[in-house]
Amino acid sequence: MHFRQSRYRVNSHQMVLKAADSAEEAQKVIGKKVVWTSPAGTQIQGTISALHGRKGNVRVIFPEKGLPGQALGQKVKVL
Repeated sequence: MHFRQSRYRVNSHQMVLKAADSAEEAQKVIGKKVVWTSPAGTQIQGTISALHGRKGNVRVIFPEKGLPGQALGQKVKVL
């Protein structure tokens, strides 16, 4: 969906993703790995850390490097 951000700063190491239609369903995927594959074939892995709101969104943390802007709106794999 989008980067996690505040009023003046964008955190590219954290993303907010739509995981399910309700918070109860999204609770089941917390702790799982997420993989985004770039068009060049590079894979960036992260971990689902917490719920973000009550609509089924979750927060994903990418530890080694953040996601590029081209990742916005694309699908990721949940392992």
